[in-house]
This record gives sequence, structure tokens and C-alpha cells, in this order.
Amino acid sequence: MTDEEIERFRQKLQETLTFPTVYMYKFIVPSEHKKIALVENLFEGDTDIHHKDSRNGRYVSITAKQVVMGVDEIIAIYKGALKIEGIMFL
Repeated sequence: MTDEEIERFRQKLQETLTFPTVYMYKFIVPSEHKKIALVENLFEGDTDIHHKDSRNGRYVSITAKQVVMGVDEIIAIYKGALKIEGIMFL
């Protein structure tokens, strides 16, 4: 993500959400224990996290619901996720 894309995303979030709120993140990663763990470690311990394997078992969809207090918390998670090779955002 470029700085411009992050700023547009930030503005969209500010226009559509009121805080605090429960925010839902959706990621798809290759079905590797290390990558799944890296995604899970982006979140706090009380975050509701669910996995779903793809039909062929090569990928895992990860859905996480977390209470956030502001836009910066949401952006921080996505910035951390950018460091995980092969991750896709939904």
C-alpha cells in the first residue's frame, strides 16, 4: 500500500465508522503454520479469530473481529500484515 492509498483508506474509515467499534479483518494466507501464526500475532489475545481452509487446502482464510478505539488501530494491523509474504486482504 502506498501512503496515498493508506490516506484514502483512513478517510473512508473515518467517514463510515464511529468509535469504539468492532472491526472485522479478513485475510487469506498460504496454508503454512508460520504465516497463520504471524497473522494471529497481529491481534490482541481477546480477539475473535476463525480459520477456514480453502477447498484444495493451499490457503487459509482468517477472519478476526476486534474492538478498536480508532482508525489508527485498524491501519496499524494492516501495516503489520503487509510484512507477511503472500498475504491477501479482503
